[in-house]
Amino acid sequence: MTVTKIEFTDKEVTAHGGIILLQKMLEQMKFTHFLERTPLPQPGSNRGYDPVQIILQFIVSIWCGANRYEHLEVARFDGVLQQLFGWERMAGHRAFVRFFQKFTMKTNSRVFPAFYKWFFDNLSFDNYTLDFDSSVITRYGEQEGAAVGYNAKKPGRKSHHPLMAFVSDVQMVANFWLRSGDAHTANNFEAFMESTLANLQNKQIGLLRADSGFYSKKIFELLENRADPVSYIIACPLYTTIQRHIQSQKTWLQLDNGIEICATHYQSPMWDAPRRLIIVRQEIAERPKATGKTLRLFEDDDIVSGYRHSCYITNLKLPAAEVWRLYRGRANCENQIKELKYDYAVDKMNQNSFDATETTMNFIMIAYNLMSLFKQVVIPTKAKPMLKTIRYTTLNIGSYIVKNGRDSVLKMSLQMKHRKWIRQLWANIDNIKQPFIIIDS
Repeated sequence: MTVTKIEFTDKEVTAHGGIILLQKMLEQMKFTHFLERTPLPQPGSNRGYDPVQIILQFIVSIWCGANRYEHLEVARFDGVLQQLFGWERMAGHRAFVRFFQKFTMKTNSRVFPAFYKWFFDNLSFDNYTLDFDSSVITRYGEQEGAAVGYNAKKPGRKSHHPLMAFVSDVQMVANFWLRSGDAHTANNFEAFMESTLANLQNKQIGLLRADSGFYSKKIFELLENRADPVSYIIACPLYTTIQRHIQSQKTWLQLDNGIEICATHYQSPMWDAPRRLIIVRQEIAERPKATGKTLRLFEDDDIVSGYRHSCYITNLKLPAAEVWRLYRGRANCENQIKELKYDYAVDKMNQNSFDATETTMNFIMIAYNLMSLFKQVVIPTKAKPMLKTIRYTTLNIGSYIVKNGRDSVLKMSLQMKHRKWIRQLWANIDNIKQPFIIIDS
């Protein structure tokens, strides 16, 4: 068939019909009721948009693929999405900019902890593994808080350096603070950790993991001296004293070809008591892609220089090999940060105002957590796809609404072989009730 002419229709059609699945999920969760109870900034006039709509429309736009403020228009002219959510009129991208500018540091410290507490209190899962990490987000303008700091990819370029906490078991974000680009990895970490533990105050923290940027006596003592001490594994930087301690070890257990492990105790000159140290060394000739670092202090030693080393401070009493295995699971939070950047544009949504940028990024974290819940409860596959894949398989479905008596029906343009998939997802959403039940796949 050759098409020789184009015409237009006033029929409202959406390219994002699969959003109805997420809309139903939000209803099941009573997410709108939570937002209505939250002390959000209010519009300055009667013509202003309802804050609840602004937040929901922002989250939906992120799910649909918006990765700039201007791209939030993706939902503005979508009459089907407007009907699905029952909104009178759709907000343009400037409405989001103005709304987020109403948030201050005080507002952020009130609104977002309330969300994280509500969300995790309703999550029917306990005994979390908590991962802490930071990320460099390069900036190309004159945003507040953007400063020159460590930036491996863009040396000398201004950046922000946020702190993030992840619940590894369920792949969700437990806390997010934006920081200046020249902040050290562990800067203000103690307050951030206390805030994170407060967000999860009704949950048990089974294990805390962090990289060498968080290696600090204050952090160790904070975890050990709590009324309910937290088990931790924190990577060590290879300071001179630690290198000498590693080189002095004579007892190594072989785990595999080219991998050896050692359990010992180490006391820094600044510590009051020794702590358990797990050392892993991997032979470079046997494992050329092994992680870790060589001991530069002993680079002239033919034996020592043939290994890459990594080491960890822990208060766990488990076998050394098990401690190392547990720490390696922390690599997943790096994948979560990549997903937040590539699929949720957390590094591209920013304003001149520092507080407004932090607000924007926290609402992206909320969109991420809600989608993570959708993936784990609704999508029945063992391998959980990234948002980009979910858009392709589930969300981007041409659809329109028709009336059938008193009912409104969403007609979805979908091949027969894919219809069973959507029906199954529709049925699975009934599993989401408070508390939200995570199904172990």
